[in-house]
Amino acid sequence: MNRCRFVRPLILGLMCTLVAGCSHQSSLEELQTELNAIKMKPRGHVEPIPEPISVPSFVYAAHQLRAPFTPYVQEPPSSDVSARKVMPDPNRPREALEQYPLESLSMKGTLDWAKSGGVQQAIVEDPNGQEHFVRVGNYLGKNQGRITAISARALSVVEIVPDGRGSWVERPRTLELNER
Repeated sequence: MNRCRFVRPLILGLMCTLVAGCSHQSSLEELQTELNAIKMKPRGHVEPIPEPISVPSFVYAAHQLRAPFTPYVQEPPSSDVSARKVMPDPNRPREALEQYPLESLSMKGTLDWAKSGGVQQAIVEDPNGQEHFVRVGNYLGKNQGRITAISARALSVVEIVPDGRGSWVERPRTLELNER
């Protein structure tokens, strides 16, 4: 019974609101005429999308240049440089360690066979974890680095790099023992 007391006034209020809303017929007609007037106006023109500008492609070939984070060693010009031309040998067969940059290789140790008449060798590990035995005269690194000396603590390497003026220079490097 209490529910009916609250529901009846609510229903009566809603019906009054609906009847009052329908009585504004004139405002609906005004709205309809305004919409018709807007529809009759000429429509605007939209500009077409501009054609994309074609940019020519650029091939970045820096594999022949010096690595940007490797310090540049400027060697003083000497008189015997002009007498001896330094050039890489393109016909020389490549060795296994030449496919890796010198910075990614690590020296693990040495083997001294001098007592038995052999030559001194070093153990070099590539980035894949494989160990290689190298001697003086073997090549390693991307810049045709030739091993010139092997000591207990380091490998002495001479690389052939472009000098930036169209010719080649020899650059001494060392690959030190990794004692980890």
